[in-house]
Amino acid sequence: MLSRFKSESYISVALALNIPNQIDEYWDLVEIVGSSMACKAYFEEYVLRTIDNSLTLGLDEVDKVFEYPEIYRDFFGLLRALHEEGKRREIWKKLRLVIVHSTEVYVPLDINQSPFNVGLSVELPEFNHKQILDLAQRYQLDWDETEVEKLMMLVGGHPFLVRLTLYHIANRNVTLTQILQNPTSSSSIYADHLRRQSLILTQQPELAIAMKDVVINNSAKLPTVTKFKLHCIGLVKLQGDSVLPRCNLYRQYLQIHL
Repeated sequence: MLSRFKSESYISVALALNIPNQIDEYWDLVEIVGSSMACKAYFEEYVLRTIDNSLTLGLDEVDKVFEYPEIYRDFFGLLRALHEEGKRREIWKKLRLVIVHSTEVYVPLDINQSPFNVGLSVELPEFNHKQILDLAQRYQLDWDETEVEKLMMLVGGHPFLVRLTLYHIANRNVTLTQILQNPTSSSSIYADHLRRQSLILTQQPELAIAMKDVVINNSAKLPTVTKFKLHCIGLVKLQGDSVLPRCNLYRQYLQIHL
């Protein structure tokens, strides 16, 4: 799995830079030094030496890699290693990594091998009414404050859920009225996302117990570490010392599935 992933990444980089693909020459190194070292060699000895300008490599939805425990340690360890190389070696300063993830997934990852605790962290804040209305108009939806308010009553200003909703409505897959009728059903546009969030809690029982307390009481006071983890996962919002469900969609779904 990791070998295929890296191979496809190499080819994509070569195509984007309009340079010949030399993956076969470097892939022979995998059996000798391993796939991570082969990847570093490909970038250092070929890609970065071939190009004149800097290279920005954007990786979207990297949290999905956590679903593959057999590869995520090596993969994220590689990203951290590339970052460290850029601090001490001139050639690696040409490479910039942009890592996008929707949630912080808590798995056993060596703090010294994690790419998530270095560099500049930028958190996307909740959308407000004006921003959601502007986004709806960009999707060419004939919305006013009424529709925005109905949507926010369900998902708040959650950027991913707002965008997901507007996307499906704009593509005429469903109407806002249909969404609101049963947003937590197995056929809902939110079903896959909700299952992923539930799986995170299932795999970490201490967080599931804490989240159940938040959902049942619609508020809770939790230990600092637990509060931080649930907040980073994106399931809660903080209000003073209290922890609340981030949105009604999560509250409704987790009331049934916790």
